[in-house]
Amino acid sequence: MITGFAVTVAICAALVAVWSFVQAARKKLPDNALLAGLAVLEVLLVAQLVIGVVLLIGGGRPGSMATYLAYLIGCLVVLPLGTFWALAERTRASTAILGIACLAIPVMVLRLHEVWAGASA
Repeated sequence: MITGFAVTVAICAALVAVWSFVQAARKKLPDNALLAGLAVLEVLLVAQLVIGVVLLIGGGRPGSMATYLAYLIGCLVVLPLGTFWALAERTRASTAILGIACLAIPVMVLRLHEVWAGASA
């Protein structure tokens, strides 16, 4: 994995998470600006998927292929599921749900980076 890009994705996810929690504390529902932030984050995650696949095609091998692919694909699924749940509920708690989904991304990206470096356990 490209360390700088992984750090960028993690920082962006953390910033959107903070934004979500501030909105939840202010008793605001998810608005279009927050959803746009989530969309930008999802684009970064798609780019991460592309980078990960290109690295695999280029001959790179992670410590555990199954774990690596699970985290690579799992990162893409977290935000859409959280957004679907948040938009279905449309309460103050739904904004917090988006924040929690965003907090999961840096953890998954860190683990993805660890698995790429060879930590398979």
